[in-house]
Amino acid sequence: MACGSEPSANSVKPVTDAAALLRAYDDQARSAEWKVPDPDATVHRDGPVHRVSWPKRRGLVAGLPDLGISGADLDALIARQRDFFAARDQGVEWKTWGHDTPADLPERLVEAGFESEGRETVLIGLAEEMVAPVTLDGITLRETKEEADFERLAASASEAFGQTVSWLADYLRDRKDDPNTVVVVAEADGRIVSSARLEIVPGTQFGGLWGGSTLAEWRGRGIYRALVAHRARVALARGVKYLQVDASEDSRPILERLGFVKVTTTTGYAWKPR
Repeated sequence: MACGSEPSANSVKPVTDAAALLRAYDDQARSAEWKVPDPDATVHRDGPVHRVSWPKRRGLVAGLPDLGISGADLDALIARQRDFFAARDQGVEWKTWGHDTPADLPERLVEAGFESEGRETVLIGLAEEMVAPVTLDGITLRETKEEADFERLAASASEAFGQTVSWLADYLRDRKDDPNTVVVVAEADGRIVSSARLEIVPGTQFGGLWGGSTLAEWRGRGIYRALVAHRARVALARGVKYLQVDASEDSRPILERLGFVKVTTTTGYAWKPR
């Protein structure tokens, strides 16, 4: 559109319906944690929740938007999940969403010894609206399935996040032959300065955008936006309609400017053996 011109009625970008996006998310992507688990995961159903356990990683508990129980029954459900992992000497994350019921689930988790790991915003966007290319100066994006890159990526991400995420190398190594996991790195002067991945949820219209770590001195140069656009193009080519992000407060404003829509929040509550 030329500078100073007004958009026609037909060219105005439609407002995305947050409620419709949330329904699609709840119906399709949310249950992927227990319906499409990792090969080494074991899934147990306990009433309204699913419990996912791994041999060497902390577990995960999650359920549908309405657990359908409250009070003492909910407390007993929470205690059973905690005690299951305590017997294995493993930690566990109970993932919650802001629109779930009962509304006092977070408080009851805290009373049972779980601790909040911080709230993130669940944002969803249409892949077709996120593909605009971004010009980068002296920075190259490429996809990788090389194990040596995974080690370098994990080291870079640890520096960017200010805490170790060395487990990420093993996580990616386990998925290097998975066509639904696409790892992208941004390199400058032979160094990985940023990275991210796309995880397509099989059998759904959703792809998750994860990672997005950028070294401090390389921020503000468009790398994050470029990584989103690259993954959006991959997703669109694979028939993915929706892109979903659990966004920190650092990335949320960028994503909203790109057209992502807030649909809810998510908070993980963690318990670990003392």
